Amino acid sequence: MASNNSLGDLQWLLQAIKSSSEEESLQLHSISFHLSHPTSGCFQVTQNSLHVNISIDTFPLFSEILSHLSTSNNNMLKSLTNMEFHRVEWGLEQLLHLKTLLQNSSSCISQLVFRRNRFSTESLSELCEILKRNSVIKEVMLAESRIGPSGATLLANALMVNESLEELQIWEDSIGSRGAEELSKMIEVNSTLKLLTIFDSHSFTATPLISAVLGRNRAMEIHIWCGGQNGEKISKVVEFANGTLRVYSKLDVSGSCRVACSLGWNSTVRSLDLTGVRLKSRWGKEFRWVLEQNRSLREVRLSKTCLKDKGVLYVAAGLFKNQALESLYLDGNWFSGIGVEHLLCPLTRFSALQLQANTSLKFVAFGGRRTKIGRDGVAAIIQMLTSNETVTKLGIYDDESLRPDDIVRIFRSLESNASLRCLSLQGCKGVQGELVLNAIMETLQVNPWIEEIDLSRTPLHNSGNADGVYQRLSQNGKKTEPETESDGNLLKDMPLTEPKSCRVFLCGQEYAGKTTLCNAVAQNLSCSSSNLIPYMDHVRTLVNPVEQAVRTSGLKIKTLRDEEIKISIWNLGGQHEFYALHDLMFPGHGINSIQRIRDKFQGFVEFYPNVFTVDARSSASVNKLTQHLQKTSKTILQRVPRTYQLCNDLTQILSDWRAENSNKPAMRWKEFDELCQVKVPGLRIGSRHDNKEKVEMRRKAVASCLHHMGEVIYFDQLGFLILDCEWFCCEVLGQLVKLDVRKKPSSMENGFISRRELEKILRGTLQGQIIPGMGSSKILQTLEAGDLVRMMLKLELCYEQDPADSNSPLLIPSILEESRGKPQKWLIVSSPECLYVGRHLECDDSSHMFLAPGFFALLQAINLLTLLLQFQVHLHNRIMALRNQYGGATYSPEKSLISININGIHIRIELGGQLGYYIDILACSTRNLTETLRLFHQLIIPAIQSLCNGVTLNESIIRPDCVQNLIAPRYRKTQHVPIQQLKQALLSVPADGMYDYQHTWDPVSDSGRLILQSTFNLARDLLSDDDFREVLHSRYHDLYNLAVELDVPPIDAAADQGNNEVFDQIDPSFAGIARGVEQVLQRLKIIEQEIRDLKQEIQGLRYYEHRLLIELHRKVNYLVNYNTQIEERKVPNMFFFVRTENYSRRLITNMIGGMNALRLHMLCEFRREMHVVEDQMGCEVMQVDNRAVQCLAPYMKKFMKLVTFALKIGAHLAAGMGEMIPDLSREVAHLSGSSLVSGAAGAVAVGALGAAAMGRAEGMRNRNSRDIQQQELRAAQQWVVDFLRDRQCSSGRDISEKFGLWRVRYRDDGQIAWVCRRHMITRANEIVEAPI
Repeated sequence: MASNNSLGDLQWLLQAIKSSSEEESLQLHSISFHLSHPTSGCFQVTQNSLHVNISIDTFPLFSEILSHLSTSNNNMLKSLTNMEFHRVEWGLEQLLHLKTLLQNSSSCISQLVFRRNRFSTESLSELCEILKRNSVIKEVMLAESRIGPSGATLLANALMVNESLEELQIWEDSIGSRGAEELSKMIEVNSTLKLLTIFDSHSFTATPLISAVLGRNRAMEIHIWCGGQNGEKISKVVEFANGTLRVYSKLDVSGSCRVACSLGWNSTVRSLDLTGVRLKSRWGKEFRWVLEQNRSLREVRLSKTCLKDKGVLYVAAGLFKNQALESLYLDGNWFSGIGVEHLLCPLTRFSALQLQANTSLKFVAFGGRRTKIGRDGVAAIIQMLTSNETVTKLGIYDDESLRPDDIVRIFRSLESNASLRCLSLQGCKGVQGELVLNAIMETLQVNPWIEEIDLSRTPLHNSGNADGVYQRLSQNGKKTEPETESDGNLLKDMPLTEPKSCRVFLCGQEYAGKTTLCNAVAQNLSCSSSNLIPYMDHVRTLVNPVEQAVRTSGLKIKTLRDEEIKISIWNLGGQHEFYALHDLMFPGHGINSIQRIRDKFQGFVEFYPNVFTVDARSSASVNKLTQHLQKTSKTILQRVPRTYQLCNDLTQILSDWRAENSNKPAMRWKEFDELCQVKVPGLRIGSRHDNKEKVEMRRKAVASCLHHMGEVIYFDQLGFLILDCEWFCCEVLGQLVKLDVRKKPSSMENGFISRRELEKILRGTLQGQIIPGMGSSKILQTLEAGDLVRMMLKLELCYEQDPADSNSPLLIPSILEESRGKPQKWLIVSSPECLYVGRHLECDDSSHMFLAPGFFALLQAINLLTLLLQFQVHLHNRIMALRNQYGGATYSPEKSLISININGIHIRIELGGQLGYYIDILACSTRNLTETLRLFHQLIIPAIQSLCNGVTLNESIIRPDCVQNLIAPRYRKTQHVPIQQLKQALLSVPADGMYDYQHTWDPVSDSGRLILQSTFNLARDLLSDDDFREVLHSRYHDLYNLAVELDVPPIDAAADQGNNEVFDQIDPSFAGIARGVEQVLQRLKIIEQEIRDLKQEIQGLRYYEHRLLIELHRKVNYLVNYNTQIEERKVPNMFFFVRTENYSRRLITNMIGGMNALRLHMLCEFRREMHVVEDQMGCEVMQVDNRAVQCLAPYMKKFMKLVTFALKIGAHLAAGMGEMIPDLSREVAHLSGSSLVSGAAGAVAVGALGAAAMGRAEGMRNRNSRDIQQQELRAAQQWVVDFLRDRQCSSGRDISEKFGLWRVRYRDDGQIAWVCRRHMITRANEIVEAPI
């Protein structure tokens, strides 16, 4: 029986539970029940925890306490969170009370702990039912409760439904494999469990549990322990927490394989540690698949796992596809050098074209006393260190197989490695001796990137000799003072020397004999010192029969030695396909003409004007040219600026590098960096904190210098150097320029293909191709297909559609279909409504400048297509709305041809010519002429002009018959007329003849066969409305200036305005393309209305012109007959001066002191028919003095203005003078203070213009009188009288001999004039001779 005190204590507990007052109720957080205790009682362990002991005799009180707790409503139940049960033998009654307690709405119990409890099947089942329905409990712990596999099964079933439990712990129980499998099924379903702790007597329970966690990507934490039976030591089997999975040695082989399989698609494990677990090749086979599939695993530790060569082989195979793993530990295993070779293979490149398989692994460690690296392993390590670009840490631990010379070789390989930062050789027995120490120090001298070398437990470290290594590492890590020198001074400290090599370029057309001459010069130069070859043999060897049969493909180079000077003869291919490549071969990028080379070397070299006539078969003839080349080369090298001394050193270093690398013709920039770091101290990075940009700039400067010297071909953007220039120029460029694709790719669209397709074409075309005279092509053995694509873009052998898009389609001109030679026809059926328009674009200075073939390919690829796409975007909505009325836009490029169809206008853009290229734009359109030409000037011509920076393109009109019949370019090259020439012709005719002016075309024939007969076209049919109006308003402008000059009195503008319509203003820029199709159509209607009124406008123009001519003649007659009393008109008054230039006479319009070699001429003064007298001798003026300038300048200014205006409006006032008058537009522009006619859009009717002109003239009269002042005329005429008297030319006979003029008197008014012989005869009835 229990004591009364103890019983009272329990009664007190019951009373406290029953109490409803807050003062008497307990505020407990935790209650622990201990049954089977000797005595009963309760006591508080802490303020919030209560310890209850219940003896066997008082066991019914346990049920009573649970019952009262379940029905209590006081605050104690609300604060209670934790309940522990020790040594309780649960019956159904107690579990029902516990169930009621846990289901109480006030219950906040979240933790249940059962230690050494005993459950019957019914009670355990009831407990599991409680867990199924409860949503408050977060943690359940079962310790030594003997639940067994069946209990684990019941728990698993309950937790499959439970959605609140977060922690489950089963300690020191034996759930068996069946229980573990059931729990694993629960883990696959339950998503709330965060912690699972299992302590079982057998380790095999861990396998299904951890596999389920990993297989379902659960982020829960799991700890599994085993042991404790038969004196077995307790140890952890598996631990998974915070992304790290640690598997201990208790796991068997099958279990480790199952765990490995679960990692394949896992994304929660970041680190896997299997250190000490005995693994076999079977596990390695499973782990290979894990490495190939897993994307989250970053670290794997397989140290001391007894892996042999086969197991390592599987691991290495997985690394080939893995791109996530960063650290791999394999030290302490049992593999040999073969295993090392397989392990490092994914991290190694065995050729320049091979990509490194694995680029994510940064750290790898192997070694151990039972690891035999051997010779194969050392070779693999060296190859990996030489070629790898990603591994930053390498560990070789406790190795006993490596010898000191192997360690030396490993450090030598590090000289060119720029990625490794840490090397650990802990415990390696081979790290000893002075030889190893020197190798380490020399490597650190060259390689500043190594930050740490771990030599602990090595003989070198144990002897104390490793201190110098650590000191050197600290020096490499020191930061240098920041440099303040500018970029221009970065190369200042590099020593200079006289260059020792030069290049000779042979340029010319194909079949010109460049190759023959190159061979002859090379033969003569090589034999100039020793004449050992007989003359006939010399001639026979000049030309190889193979080279005679095959044209030079690409560019060929011959390198010769003349004492210490190296002369390279560059034979540039003469075919037009290679013209675009010539610029790249000249010294310096961007030099595209011989004249620019002259400018660059001016002051250093004398340019000889001599022309050598060389017979390549004659030794004496070739010898003269050879001696000149030798002498000139030496002179150039002495005078040109000095080059870097490093260039001469690098020439030999690069030669040695090629010899060591199987005579490779090219090297990547990374290889060049490594070579400079190892072999060239002046280009070496001394510390990892050095200014790397400065060293990189110095290296690029030296590479560019080598390029200019002809030693290499350097492309900065492509990232490699060409060491064998002849191989590159002949084999690579020769193949790329003439890329032949027999079968067009299916993905080719409008001439554009993808980069991947182009790489495929290059591989198929160049793989194993036979090069004449050079054997099998080795391009792809040196350069990758991607390199060739970038090279083609650099050399403009292909073009990107959108340079801003790295995946933009490419246009390759060489694979486009050839359009020439095929019958050419328009794609639409010819009809009377079709209009044929053509424009010819040619460089302004066509004798010195022309368009290159690459220009047209670039036009095909970028600009025109881009503008076309923009056009489609702008009009997309309008075109879709009016699809039935307007067609879409299509684009099709061919060789030398671009075909476009835009809204029913079919356009052909053709490249013509052989040596001098030009562009022809042909169109067949159902639209009117103005709309078609506006498309030319808004879309086509701007795209062409955008590629011609600094080049002026002249536009000409192509004969419409040539466009309609698509006459071949060789026939239509003469069938075009410049637009400006046609406009000037319209300006030269009277106003009433402008509308009907005709341009006549010459006939075209070929070997006597007539191709096109001579025809004519009206100018109004060749020019657009805008161009024709420009001519009209130019005439308006001239008429207005003449009106101002003549001071014509105002007329009644209202009368003229009544007969003339004032046109609406028109926007000449035609920005309406972007504003919509409807606006364009409205614009065309306005233009059509203007064309209908064009004849009426010209009639008004003719009326206004007639009035001005009457006033002009009145002014001229006044000028001629002014002051007739001076010398009684004994000399002519209308005179002018000319100067003879290049067998033509040029009118002098401005008199300046000091002018000489002028001639004075006189005009025939017959009224209204003044003209220049043909074959007039004139009188020479030796020099113009100040008096002449003062007397003649006012007269010449006023008179020349009248003559110029008269000629511009077609008047015959001074017939014959037009060919002598230059373009006076600049000299007379100042006459109008502001623009009279503001362009085509601002034109008004003729009557309105006349009124405005007269009114403006009246306004200007007050500011500046335009009458020829009497004193000015008197001074000019007096100067003429005095000049002729000085030249003894004052008699009528003398004047008739020198000027062909005779003095006459008009019969009607008696006025005196000087007229020519023609008027003396034809107008004898109007005049009578009046001799002096």
